[in-house]
Amino acid sequence: MSRPVGDPSSGLARSLGLRDLILIVIGSVIGSGIFIVPGTVLSQTGYQVGPALLVWLAGGVLSLLGALTYAELGGMVPEAGGLYVYLRDTFGRLPAFLYGWSMFFAISSGSVATLAVAAAGYLNQIVPLTPVMGKVASVAMVAIVGYVNARGTRHGAMVQNWATAIKVVAILVMAAVLVSAGTGLREADRAILPGSLNAALLSGMGVAMIGVLWAYEGWQYVTFSAGEALDPQRTFPRGIVLGTTALIAVYLLANVAYLAALGPEVAGRSNAVAADSVRAVMGPGAGTLIAGAIVISMFGAANGITLTAPRVYYAMARDGVFFKRLSEVHPRFGTPAIAVMASSVWAALLALSGTFEQLLTYVVFAGWIFYALGAMSLFVYRRTRPDGPRPFKVPGYPWTPMLFVLSAAAIVVNTLFARPVQGLLGLGIVLLGAPAYYLWNRKRGV
Repeated sequence: MSRPVGDPSSGLARSLGLRDLILIVIGSVIGSGIFIVPGTVLSQTGYQVGPALLVWLAGGVLSLLGALTYAELGGMVPEAGGLYVYLRDTFGRLPAFLYGWSMFFAISSGSVATLAVAAAGYLNQIVPLTPVMGKVASVAMVAIVGYVNARGTRHGAMVQNWATAIKVVAILVMAAVLVSAGTGLREADRAILPGSLNAALLSGMGVAMIGVLWAYEGWQYVTFSAGEALDPQRTFPRGIVLGTTALIAVYLLANVAYLAALGPEVAGRSNAVAADSVRAVMGPGAGTLIAGAIVISMFGAANGITLTAPRVYYAMARDGVFFKRLSEVHPRFGTPAIAVMASSVWAALLALSGTFEQLLTYVVFAGWIFYALGAMSLFVYRRTRPDGPRPFKVPGYPWTPMLFVLSAAAIVVNTLFARPVQGLLGLGIVLLGAPAYYLWNRKRGV
């Protein structure tokens, strides 16, 4: 079978349609967060339904502001690497490299390792696993998604589409059952609005936002695959915006379902709110069902990351600032297969080591520095490329991207004040990439 014609500037085939892009957004984001975080958010907001749902809505709106901003960027510069390319074009190669460095060694690989290890833990609820078997299962999951995405972009997209469809349908069915059979919404009626809006509640909502944004993390990954989108100037903006909007709806519905099953007090004390909700309404035997849904959800999220993130390393290698072989396109599969497998090997090593969780915690917040810079690149493009193609223009410009930038900056500053040690360690890990960048430039004679 012949491959779709690719973009000569990228070397990758364009084979992703609108449906693929939408499902990449949804599937890359929905992992374990929506099955666990809602209980924590309720407890941090004093078990008050209104403030808790408001935090989920605010996190979704913030993500949508970013998606609208990146929609214009992706439509204008539909190249493999996405956010890395925007940073390189507007702020220079060093910030772009530091982002790619952080993605490879911590953010992307650490996320895949986290999902794989957590999935093995939930698989243990279905099929008993020894500790060694659990490690084998987690590495096997990383290997499978790596192999699938090295074999072809369409292979990876097909797996992503099915996994995303299954987990979204599972959430919708779960929500329908819990809302129709649960009685917790009667209790929730008494906790919709807070008696007063005080400093303690606002502080709790601010802390809760960290977990909510982690649950929404990943909507920007689809930008990495813009270089493989069909008719990208039309499909990419629609894909990222529709996908992010659908996420908000799914997350709010899931939260209402948990409240219907358990009520705010019980849900807020749960560390596994989805599993507890299903057991409360359907009986203890239903725990296996939710465990299976979570395993599929995590597999889909890991596949989405593996489908998209290696395009960043591929773009870096093409720029001469990363391992050269990662820039190779497989002659048969038409994918950056070496970049896919290299990142998967590193993710598997992190999963085996068991030391990735702190690394990921330290560095993920620093990703918001790059997300803010990515949004700021829109202002630079507007000034330096005033006549560039813009099939989609972000509505509310300049306020939409500016609000996203300010919100991202607030998240970074708040993290540095609330958790200074972790925040500074995270920045230190990111900045460790600077010597590597200059070393690669020396090799190139730059």
